[in-house]
Amino acid sequence: MKFMAAPASPSALADDLPGGAASDAAEPVEAAYSTIVPAQIAETADIDPRATIGDGSLVWHLAQVREYARVGDGSIIGRGAYIGPGVIVGKNCKVQNYALVYEPALLEDGVFVGPGAVFTNDLFPRAINVDGSRKTNDDWDAVGVTVRTGASIGARAVCIAPITIGRWALVAAGSVVTKDVVDFALVAGTPARRIGWVGRSGAVLRDDGDGVFFCPKTAEVYREIDGILRPA
Repeated sequence: MKFMAAPASPSALADDLPGGAASDAAEPVEAAYSTIVPAQIAETADIDPRATIGDGSLVWHLAQVREYARVGDGSIIGRGAYIGPGVIVGKNCKVQNYALVYEPALLEDGVFVGPGAVFTNDLFPRAINVDGSRKTNDDWDAVGVTVRTGASIGARAVCIAPITIGRWALVAAGSVVTKDVVDFALVAGTPARRIGWVGRSGAVLRDDGDGVFFCPKTAEVYREIDGILRPA
């Protein structure tokens, strides 16, 4: 396995610090920069020079990251995965093998996208216009999938844009998601429906009655009010 080290950017690092590039002084930026591990990019990966790959990230063989896409620090882009133009992938995300993330998707920090998952971007797809001419980018409006912090999308799930997957939600493998998913929801099926709740650990929560839910893995307690779950 051969990797190329992507050069780290001091200016990009400064933007990631609390307060951004205009934070109090340059010295802390330089100190942090000296300890940064550069991104590792497989030689067969196709990275547009206008894309940004964050420090400590891994991009595996045959992955493609298109122009103006941004992959955050510590993220992993798996073999054969596709990251569309302008797509934003947050810090410490995992986009697994052959996942297809079409623009203008937004993945916040800590998002998991399973193998072969697909994020669509065209609500009414057509190859041609009504006059028979081939559609161009000017002939349709791209719509995106937004995945909030900590959420997970299972293998081969399909997310039909425009939708938002809530924080720490879990989409079961093979599901087809056509509507927004609330925070902490466990959804499954075609179309996907909520079948339970999960905690931040990903474990299914135990229903203790009276709207109280317990995480068997972390002992965290959650409370459901009007169909919305929050930590107690």
